[in-house]
Amino acid sequence: MASAETPTSPIREHVLANGLKVLVKEVRTAPLVSVWCWYRVGSADEGPGVTGVSHWCEHMNFKGTTNIPRDQVKGIIEQHGGFWNGYTFLDQTTYVETASTEAFEKMLFIEAERMAGCLYHPDDCESERTVIISELQGGENDPEQLLDQELTAAAFRAHPYRNPVIGWEDDLRTMTRDDLYAHYRRHYRPNNATLVIVGDVDADEALARAEHHFGAIAPGPAARRVHTKEPEQVGERRVTVSREGTAAYLKVAFHAPAVTDPDFFPMLVLDAVLTGAKGLSLWASFRTPPPQRSARLYRALVDGGLASSVQGAMLPTRDPFLFMVSATLNDGADAATLERTLLAELDRVRQGGVTADELRRAKAQLRARLVFENNSVTNIGHQIGFFETVASWQFYDELLPGTQAVTLEQVAEVAATYLVATNRTIGWFEPVPEAADNAATDADAAGMANEGGLPDGSGDAGAGR
Repeated sequence: MASAETPTSPIREHVLANGLKVLVKEVRTAPLVSVWCWYRVGSADEGPGVTGVSHWCEHMNFKGTTNIPRDQVKGIIEQHGGFWNGYTFLDQTTYVETASTEAFEKMLFIEAERMAGCLYHPDDCESERTVIISELQGGENDPEQLLDQELTAAAFRAHPYRNPVIGWEDDLRTMTRDDLYAHYRRHYRPNNATLVIVGDVDADEALARAEHHFGAIAPGPAARRVHTKEPEQVGERRVTVSREGTAAYLKVAFHAPAVTDPDFFPMLVLDAVLTGAKGLSLWASFRTPPPQRSARLYRALVDGGLASSVQGAMLPTRDPFLFMVSATLNDGADAATLERTLLAELDRVRQGGVTADELRRAKAQLRARLVFENNSVTNIGHQIGFFETVASWQFYDELLPGTQAVTLEQVAEVAATYLVATNRTIGWFEPVPEAADNAATDADAAGMANEGGLPDGSGDAGAGR
């Protein structure tokens, strides 16, 4: 799968007898190696009462194992000048170590221990409960993050994508150590995992070392990932969140195609036209602001003085998720005008598509971002493993040609299909000054609540929870 932009070796794939898929890519540009271990379990695999369990298990899996005391875990990699980390998202949980090549054996040892030997000591489970609830409450104090959570929950009625990755607070307060450990043992099995090795290694030797460390780990029952199909939305939904804050935020979300849908790449190009190209790496893309000066919504909203910032997100997911546009209301600007202008711009592209110049520029920007996402062994390892969890690792090789093949007609078609009023959910964060708390209470009693210039709620959904 080598390309002109990444002149490195092809990916070697091997599946161990226990079902563990091992993917190795030699990159000999520096004496570094990155090891990623991916599990096909995320917040979309959680049911009522245990939302957030995947993320909580991720935390627990840094607390030491049968053969690694918890106070020695960090030092194993750091003594080689490397780093390690992990994250949980909708469809996956992953762990990474990147360090000098001499640490390769120790990285494999750590991930094999994590797969089979985590302890889940009751005291650690309880201390981490406090940490995660604090993390959740901290996120709820971030207006944009809170609005995103409430908007997503309103946009989805049936699919578990409606639940926040961190979980709902009541579930976090009632889950037990046994709930956590059962989730760990059910999903942390070699036949539910992919090991990705990228860097200064010999592929044959890397596969042999993976067999040595992981080959004896017993597989588990085949994981069933059957999700309810989200019913078609039949009317605009709205959610308004009123909390202490200093700025108002607008978000508009449309149900959007899964990564393997033929409409995904045209939607990605449409997002680049509207808000600037971001790329497709959850690990790296959103750390660098997109080029926006020529983006339609930036020109209409930011240059137009209505918003201080505008953002878009079209994420690669296994099942259909959301295309979301966000804007921060400018000081002194009118909220209703911001919403009206944003929706008018979306209607313009829905009715008339994009121009040839916009398409050319969006494809060039996406090309640059996708190439840049391969600028390190860590980033390459992430992309190979991530796409294995939502599609297949071969899909990683389709990203660049897939975006470059998009036509004007395809962009116009997806805009007309997805950017319709009945497919959207609109959310506002309405700031309430701290000093006005008591006055707001009095206003509620007088029947004057929620008058702040923001659009009134309407449509087929209720207000934020």
